[in-house]
Amino acid sequence: MADLLTHVLVAYVLATLLSWRYDWLTPPFVTVAMIGAAIPDLNRLDLVVPSETITAVTGVPFDWGAFHVLGGSLLAVAIGALLTAPPHRRRVAGLLLLGVASHHALDVLLIDATGYSYPVFWPLTDYQPPSGNLYLSTDRWPAAVSAVLAGVVWYARYHR
Repeated sequence: MADLLTHVLVAYVLATLLSWRYDWLTPPFVTVAMIGAAIPDLNRLDLVVPSETITAVTGVPFDWGAFHVLGGSLLAVAIGALLTAPPHRRRVAGLLLLGVASHHALDVLLIDATGYSYPVFWPLTDYQPPSGNLYLSTDRWPAAVSAVLAGVVWYARYHR
């Protein structure tokens, strides 16, 4: 759980910092970036509804893991943007992309025994970038650091 919290808090920090530069980036749009940071972790829905169940019901091959790579994340961003009112589509898509990008950037920093990260750019390429070997997804310190940063940014935002 600390992993998802970290992703959402980092997206909050990034979007809030951008809101100081762009007046249109109001708190509801900051929330959109936070939602974008959670998109790649939709692959965890496999714990609730296994991929095999969806394949059996629909008759179409399905895998939740696709959300945790660039192709699936971009598809989810496109669907999210299309479900938004036309005047806001570009902004919503951009903020969802900000959240997705921050999520993948943090995941590339995870410690991996092989020294390489997952194929984050799939389906464009199977290339696995070198792992940053900075932290484990079970470590609590990234969540603590992101919570402190989010607190500082929140305080600065509402007391400027």
